[in-house]
Amino acid sequence: MDIKGKGKAKDPSLTPAGSNINVGSDGLTAEEQLYQETVHRLQKSYSKKIKPLEQAYCFEGFHSAPLTAQDIGSKPMILLLGQYSTGKTTFVEYLLGESYPGAHVGIEPTTDRFVAIMNGPEPKVIPGHAAAVSGDLPFSGLTKFGTKFLSRFQVAQLNNPLLSNLTLIDTPGILSGSKQIQRGYDFTSVINWFAERSDLVLLLFDGYKLDISDEFKGAIQSLRGHEDKVRIVLNKCDQINQQQLMRVYGALMWSLGKVIPTPEVNRVYLGSFWPKYKTPVGTVYEDNIDLLTSEQRDLLRDLRSIPKNAALRRVNEIVKRARQARVHAHIIGHLRSELPSMFGKNKKAKAMLDDLPAEFRKIQVKYNLPPGDFPNPEAFKKDLEAFKIADFNKFSQRLIANADEALASDFPRLMQKFPTSNNPAGNFGFPDSGSSSQDETTPSARFSEKQRTPASGVYVPYPPPYSAMAASTSTSRNPFGEDTDGNPGILRFRTLFDGNCDPKSKVVSADSARNVLSQSGLPTELLREVWTIADWDSRGELDQVQFEVAMRICERLKAHEPLDASKASVFAELGLLNRFHG
Repeated sequence: MDIKGKGKAKDPSLTPAGSNINVGSDGLTAEEQLYQETVHRLQKSYSKKIKPLEQAYCFEGFHSAPLTAQDIGSKPMILLLGQYSTGKTTFVEYLLGESYPGAHVGIEPTTDRFVAIMNGPEPKVIPGHAAAVSGDLPFSGLTKFGTKFLSRFQVAQLNNPLLSNLTLIDTPGILSGSKQIQRGYDFTSVINWFAERSDLVLLLFDGYKLDISDEFKGAIQSLRGHEDKVRIVLNKCDQINQQQLMRVYGALMWSLGKVIPTPEVNRVYLGSFWPKYKTPVGTVYEDNIDLLTSEQRDLLRDLRSIPKNAALRRVNEIVKRARQARVHAHIIGHLRSELPSMFGKNKKAKAMLDDLPAEFRKIQVKYNLPPGDFPNPEAFKKDLEAFKIADFNKFSQRLIANADEALASDFPRLMQKFPTSNNPAGNFGFPDSGSSSQDETTPSARFSEKQRTPASGVYVPYPPPYSAMAASTSTSRNPFGEDTDGNPGILRFRTLFDGNCDPKSKVVSADSARNVLSQSGLPTELLREVWTIADWDSRGELDQVQFEVAMRICERLKAHEPLDASKASVFAELGLLNRFHG
């Protein structure tokens, strides 16, 4: 689904057979229509009732710049944070089922910039300066971090179905020691900017990098106020045995307890998030497989809920910002009203700054404001020192009344539009391979990328087979199999692959593949070309998807279809055109 704030009807050449998604005449599902309506109403309420309050009392100088229409209507965003070589870029590839333009993976610090991975018609990279001035992208607020940061920021676009629902933010590996002061921009402030706009923040660790550097500590502490978005991931858990994993988990919890000042225990997801199309590096221990599978399933289920709850999260973020702006206006208005009319303004201003917590208590009692809505006094004082209190506008009851109306009327009215029952995550093209419900997880209902829904004629994109979001195993209870004619995205040769692959490595060797492919009766010269196409990474062996490609091409060649046409058709059916369009 495309949950961007613009109401475009989908291309009627692009939706899956057997899909139970209800699509309107405009080509949008009920969830998409709700999201777009919510975004439109939020943009209207914010621009008329909240933004003027922010501008009147320089909210930007203490928190963040006013939101643009692109900020409010942008797709849900996931921010990945972690020290270098903890698997952030690899995790992105694990989710997408492919690499994004400009990605580089290695044991050394490789990602040296912030990268926003977004949907686009073709793979390309947009430099940071161009992305920041583009009216179609929600990154105009990044200009305040200057040229040095924008030179270390870029947008990577590719046509991946998952990116029609999400934007992923890959970040530079966090360093330690003196290197952290050589970035040339305020790294912590940039992290805070992205965290404010993100729907989920993933902190990645691995068993060999549990130490938390000063810069990483500052980045984690900058997430205060966004604790509900933070998920902690312990990656590469298959590279340590069960006894070591228990010790590593305990050490990680101890380290986090020193950085995150909360009495609640943080939820830590364990796993090894390795793309299906890559061979794991290093020793892999198998004594934790069941545990890691369950943990990874839990995390993916959390990720699947993001598009489903996108509209609700947008309301939540705007309400939170409105409450902050309202309290900020009361603080500035109070401090401004306490100044003498003629002489001694600077002296009075300094006295109030020196005892800011006492002033906060006065404001709290006077206006009956919750103490939890007030900012940190020390941080507020530091920001306030850059201004002259006498230059601020006087307290405006009209602006406060408008904000109160939005909080008491506009936003609650929006909340009433949300359904009380949970819709299945599958409605957003995110199959839950851990569920046993056929209706919600059958690959025939959500595996294919380009199939037509007879009832609507609209196309809905679904994850390609290498993506972690794709249903990798069949959940059909039909003893005669699944509807492979109606859904060409299903791996039809799964049983044949399982009978010929190595049970541990889950690949078919060259010898086994030769025996199977030779049974097609095709000439050796043609089979040689089929092998070259299927073994695109020149490993000399085929994984499940590569084996499927080889078998399907052979099937089409036997039907006298040309090789190039067969390759193009098979890659399109399986959603592999992005990776192997050559």
